[in-house]
Amino acid sequence: MEQAHRKDTWASGAAYEPYVGRWSRLVARELVAWLAVPAGARWLDVGCGTGALSQIILEVASPGEVLGIDPSEGYIAYAREHIPDARARFLVGDAQALPVAGATYDAVAAGLVLNFVPDPSRALTEMRRVARAGGTVAAYVWDYAGQMQFMRYFWNAAVALDPAAFPLDEGRRFPLCKPAPLAYLFRAAGLQGVEVRSIDVATTFRDFEDYWSPFLGGQAPAPGYTMSLSEERRAALREHIRARLPIAADGSIHLIARAWAVRGFVTS
Repeated sequence: MEQAHRKDTWASGAAYEPYVGRWSRLVARELVAWLAVPAGARWLDVGCGTGALSQIILEVASPGEVLGIDPSEGYIAYAREHIPDARARFLVGDAQALPVAGATYDAVAAGLVLNFVPDPSRALTEMRRVARAGGTVAAYVWDYAGQMQFMRYFWNAAVALDPAAFPLDEGRRFPLCKPAPLAYLFRAAGLQGVEVRSIDVATTFRDFEDYWSPFLGGQAPAPGYTMSLSEERRAALREHIRARLPIAADGSIHLIARAWAVRGFVTS
């Protein structure tokens, strides 16, 4: 099986939401508070996906406008359907060639997307291009190699059972998802006052099925790997993970998900 060459799937918003979307919203809330962008600002959500970050901006930042851009038609359709706010628009587009004029937005942010962009440096250059002087450019990514715990339990089990899964592990695939590479990426794009911080959110699952069923949705690397397995191997993976999770007496599972957040400013 040529696992290392399998392409990630990004099509179903309904499948993505229970896997990562619900946790992304918790991180987005902390990010928006940290950025402290003034009310009435124009926001651009790069790689908006199902609209997790856009929705939080609308709820807590009192923006004048939010534009979300994502290459997935399925995710854009989901965002349009679930975020009927008149201040928000969603367009299909590429983070590496943003379809907007330069120096247009007060805040340009990307949630859980930079590591999936073929050329992150080009995406950052674009994000800086479309931000106004004095504007904020920001992003967050999961701490795949460390404390993104529900994914770490998954990949540790997957690799233990199938060494061919090793190069698929997001902790290995995405070296960008650490503080030093993130800071370097932002500084190399010409952003000033670059800061990186961790954001930890609780990921509480009602029971093992609440943990496991999102991995059957086929969206993103881990679910994609899960659904590439035979039923027998998938069952073995499920039981290997179950045996190692810290399951409470009532069946619930209490983990944390750590994200690395980074921000910088456009000075000219």
